[in-house]
Amino acid sequence: MAASDSDDVNLAHDDTADDDYFYLDDTDYDLHPPQASDSLDDDQLQGSDSRNDDDDDLLQSSDRHDDGDLDCDDNDDGDENALEEDDHDSPISGQNFSVLTEADIRHRIKDNIAEVSSVLSISKNEASSLLLHYNWSVSNIFDSWFADEKAAREKAGLFLEPLIESPDHGSSICVICFEDYPCDGTKSTSCGHRYCNDCWSSYIKTAIADGPQSLLLTCPHPSCRAAVGEDMVGLFASEKEKNKYSSYIVMSYIESKKMIKWCPGPGCENAIDFVAGSENLDVSCLCSHSFCWNCTQDAHRPVDCETVTKWMSKNSSESGNVNYILAFTKPCPKCKRPIEKNMGCSHMTCRAPCLYEFCWLCLGDWNNHGTCNRFKGNPEEEKREKAKQYVMKYTHYFERWATNQNSMKKGAADLQKVQTEQIEVLSRIQAQPLAQISFVTEAWKQIIECRRVLAWTYAYGFYLPEECEAKRNLFEYLQGQAESGLERLHDCAEKELLSYLKDKISVEGFIEFRKKLTLLTRVTRNYFDNLVTALQNGLSDVNSGSSSVSKKRKSNWVAAAVNAAPVLDTNINDDSATAPAAAASAMEPWACAYCSYKNQSSATNCAMCRRGSWTCNVCTYANSRTSATCAMCTEAPEP
Repeated sequence: MAASDSDDVNLAHDDTADDDYFYLDDTDYDLHPPQASDSLDDDQLQGSDSRNDDDDDLLQSSDRHDDGDLDCDDNDDGDENALEEDDHDSPISGQNFSVLTEADIRHRIKDNIAEVSSVLSISKNEASSLLLHYNWSVSNIFDSWFADEKAAREKAGLFLEPLIESPDHGSSICVICFEDYPCDGTKSTSCGHRYCNDCWSSYIKTAIADGPQSLLLTCPHPSCRAAVGEDMVGLFASEKEKNKYSSYIVMSYIESKKMIKWCPGPGCENAIDFVAGSENLDVSCLCSHSFCWNCTQDAHRPVDCETVTKWMSKNSSESGNVNYILAFTKPCPKCKRPIEKNMGCSHMTCRAPCLYEFCWLCLGDWNNHGTCNRFKGNPEEEKREKAKQYVMKYTHYFERWATNQNSMKKGAADLQKVQTEQIEVLSRIQAQPLAQISFVTEAWKQIIECRRVLAWTYAYGFYLPEECEAKRNLFEYLQGQAESGLERLHDCAEKELLSYLKDKISVEGFIEFRKKLTLLTRVTRNYFDNLVTALQNGLSDVNSGSSSVSKKRKSNWVAAAVNAAPVLDTNINDDSATAPAAAASAMEPWACAYCSYKNQSSATNCAMCRRGSWTCNVCTYANSRTSATCAMCTEAPEP
């Protein structure tokens, strides 16, 4: 943005280092805007975003040449090689997202400004004003500029010629304070309206204090729309206000991108760049916080956002208290206040001032009470019993959800301890290189992820309709198998590892431990992959025609499933193996080890879930009758 006279040439520092101040300087201000539940629709998630090609190029090569003072990983500031290597790394990427640090965001901003400035042959201050008015869309700027440059300039408040003539010498009057100042004591933007330095300073400082709207600040003249940009802020704002203004620019850039969101982790200032069209909405930040891209709640795959919203709302509402009152209290027949039975006898006395005496069982007047052993239908009692069952059901699922959530958090703390302390101790005591001990870290990462998934499956189970009995049976079986595998893995990683941290174990013993933990990690991962896939498909493997089977037969399925799922042990007895050949030769109907459905003897695969008929003795996976090896762990059945 050019000044109106030669005295103000310092306002338009096109390519100076000061111009980069707003885009590269790190600030201590919280860059996060107020949190909002801005979920994206499915079409937005599947569609392409508004990022420019230069943003995509920056993902491949982020040359952060002057941000070596950022805290990156655990590099020592004195290690120049480490800093150089880190400076040339691209933003941390996942399969469906990239993590952008504040430095990465500022470089994207700087590149956008440089591109607009270069293509349109304007100053960087003018390019910045255009980007702010066009929501950081470089393509929209080019389209509007080349279609009608004058209209584009007017929209951004950029004028080629001053609106009023300003004197080149002598004095002028500031129309805010009406004081007479020499020309070098006043400044103006491209419009030519001149104000004294004190009034400019107060005007800009007040605007910055008011919030991000200061990015679109215009000339103080009531009818003038000339932009007041970074050049004026750089002249009249303090360092603290410059930092705040710089943080507003970063916030504006993130909020303008549909596919970029701030990480909601406490104190985190990173952003997540999501890949449009990705089916997996779970993302993880460098701060170790994982969340759902769509609803910004904690990562909850495979449960959908609607179920999570209902579950979290229920957990935080008073509905549980209401149901408890209905289930475990009775209203006084006289004053209707809820009363909880706290003694053994059925003679109840309401509190003062009511003091009504009645029978707990029939709610009759105690003074005229005889016996109440005869059955009489009572709608209120049925309602109370139904509420009691509902509370018991909610308590069952909530307790297991909360337990797994806590186990996940404890697992994250244990992983941190493993990475910072135990890995080095284990390497030293067992005389193993760090590369040979990475299986421990992988096991703990798998435990954390599986705890998270398992927790949300209990929210899924709570809302699974009771009438879908076949689906519930399959869900509970898959969930039970996955949970059993996870408990074995967690127990091995948490307890068996301790002995290897204290004393030197033989190489053969350590190799056996590594094989066992690696196998458990792989098997558990497969269990949970199957569980997640089944839930995401709505348990569609269940044959709806089989839901009318008798309860007696279904109890036989469950019993057969339990007997067909041996506990994983490295020392497997030959007697416990169930060979597929023996299963195939059986003439009696066989129960599917995967969903417990009882099939005809001639059936090759289960008629309900289309799975096989023999259970692997190592990982308990149900395989096809014709499979020679386990499809999950590749182990062959014992003869």
